Amino acid sequence: MSLPTASSELACDIFCAVVDNFGDIGICWRLARQLRAEHGWRVRVFVDDLNVFHALCPEIDATLARQEAAGVVIEHWHAPMPAGDTLEIADVVIEAFACEIPHAYISAMACRERKPVWINLEYLSGEDWVTDFHMRPSLHPRYPLEKSFFFPGLGAGTGGVIKESDLDARRARFDANAWWRERVGIARQARAKTVVSIFAYENPTVDALLAQWRDGGAPVVLLMPEGRISGAIARFFGLPKFAAGASAQAGALEAHALEFVAQPRFDELLWAADINFVRGEDSFVRAQWAAKPFVWHIYPQADDAHVPKLDAALAHYTAGLASAARDAMTRFWHAWNGNGTPDWVAFWSHRRELETRAAQWATELVRIGDLAGNLVSHANTRVSR
Repeated sequence: MSLPTASSELACDIFCAVVDNFGDIGICWRLARQLRAEHGWRVRVFVDDLNVFHALCPEIDATLARQEAAGVVIEHWHAPMPAGDTLEIADVVIEAFACEIPHAYISAMACRERKPVWINLEYLSGEDWVTDFHMRPSLHPRYPLEKSFFFPGLGAGTGGVIKESDLDARRARFDANAWWRERVGIARQARAKTVVSIFAYENPTVDALLAQWRDGGAPVVLLMPEGRISGAIARFFGLPKFAAGASAQAGALEAHALEFVAQPRFDELLWAADINFVRGEDSFVRAQWAAKPFVWHIYPQADDAHVPKLDAALAHYTAGLASAARDAMTRFWHAWNGNGTPDWVAFWSHRRELETRAAQWATELVRIGDLAGNLVSHANTRVSR
């Protein structure tokens, strides 16, 4: 078999351990599809939780050990896994979020005549230190292998974030009227009503925000996919549950529960709303590409280790805002993440500035390059050594 070159079709294995929620496999699945569809790589995804994967991609059968979707091979990763003995080792091996790929596979990597390009795909961060560590190599302590750390980021000198080449075109073609009829079952809302989407972790401040919308002078329409705060929404409206298809109204607040959709259709929800509350990493990135104002519920960590990451993202995003809008956004994001009570009126009084900044930021973010493209360039450079 001839050795791969930078221009040939490369084989790529992505290892993903589902730690919590949909973020880990969500990012890996987007990356895998893009590497296959746009760069022609032959991609396999090894994932340890097919049930979670099924929620994002309904065509996945959680009972199968091996299957294919969107041109990508899916392998159920479980111990013991003698991958290095039974499977061909890929040209590019991506260890997502330091998930520790099987020892047998690493051993087989070391035996390969042309050593694989081994990449540890890290979590997204806007912190300044990321640029110093992005693509930094690390030698394996036992084998003649080198692993490089690849950091998604929000600034120059990082790996950027995932963006498919056709995303802007799909957003331009989006038929909001048809979406409202299909997903919500009602006509598209008038501009006089603020449409809010919420995809969040459990959040003790949600009741205060719902009360502000209920008691406010301007009507708010809430769109909420079934998820971890569905119970809180149900309790607020005095309902036993708030499942897909349910609607409720109190004062100026009207709420609609939506069915959880396959990953490629999540963007449509963001496009249909005026402002989006998102969580984790994957939906955080999609909200930025939606070019709409958004609020981020960052994944909480012990000892408030997530707060510097929140502030770093705010520093990037709010750099183009006037001080009053920047301060209001910072206070609101911190309150939504557990530090204070969110003040909706003060925050949304800057709506026009926030809308302008959202569009500007999406343009700025493009300049870093998309994650898949940057990763392919890095891998091609190393393969051709």
